[in-house]
Amino acid sequence: MAYDITWIIPRLRSPGRLWTCASSITVAVVGLFSKFIVEFLNKTTVYNKEQLTAAMKRPPGVPLITVSNHHSCFDDPGLWGVLDTGVLAGSMGRRMRWSLAAHDICFTNALHAAFFALGRCVPVQRGAGVYQPAIDFCIERLTKGEWVHIFPEGRVNVSKEHMRFKWGVGRMIAECAEAGRAPLVLPIWHEGMDAVLPNTEPYRLRAGNRVWLAVGQPVPLANLLARLKESNASEEETRRAITERVQNELIRLRMKTHEALKRALGVAPALLAGRTDILTQPTDMHGDSDSAHNHSNGKEKETEREKDKDI
Repeated sequence: MAYDITWIIPRLRSPGRLWTCASSITVAVVGLFSKFIVEFLNKTTVYNKEQLTAAMKRPPGVPLITVSNHHSCFDDPGLWGVLDTGVLAGSMGRRMRWSLAAHDICFTNALHAAFFALGRCVPVQRGAGVYQPAIDFCIERLTKGEWVHIFPEGRVNVSKEHMRFKWGVGRMIAECAEAGRAPLVLPIWHEGMDAVLPNTEPYRLRAGNRVWLAVGQPVPLANLLARLKESNASEEETRRAITERVQNELIRLRMKTHEALKRALGVAPALLAGRTDILTQPTDMHGDSDSAHNHSNGKEKETEREKDKDI
């Protein structure tokens, strides 16, 4: 019998003083532990960290969405170990991200559910569509100027194949913009985290590995959002166009990251061998091209039923 998660989001909305204190401590401790793992027990190289630092210092009220590839169960919190100690421990973790987490993996019993909920993880039901409580909650947080991290592939991409992004990120961006709170969307690509926590048994953290993390430029969305609004695009068309833009920008960042690795190491890294995701190119050749019309191509359309099962 599946664990009942219906209490979690209401508690996250109305946490109370004790819950808030416990959550702040949990986030700070996990963040500092992650920093110890990725920066002391392993060696992590960060490209363009200043973009992430600037995002942490964005003006009050500006929502932040970070999106990244998903290669290991340690991606979150491991990614945030590269943040400055003051960010991780400052305000006891209250500045940190909200993150969607699979309800059937992270919230399987009372102890796990409490831990992940205190760690600002939101239980999402994969396959339940873009209209579900987890997505609603994240939109609420974003409109308050908070930070939400998303793995748009929807699961750990163990085989590192190309996967179409789920549409939840498109809905979050669209509805925040509609509410007058257009978010800052920051792509992140990383390699090597699955060596720190492999996807095979025994599932134990390891030391002595190399990790690379690249932070991209904010995704340009203003022109696209304006075109979609002017063309009276439907909600489905809007979600698709925005999600495609985000995925294309993350693909570009992947390509730049891999080129940086080749320059740094002098050869193509072994971690790129046998992968199919590296064969994928952006579907728009120009980062700010008019994708508002591309989504209407009949050959590319998928049914609303199929797409709305995605997050």
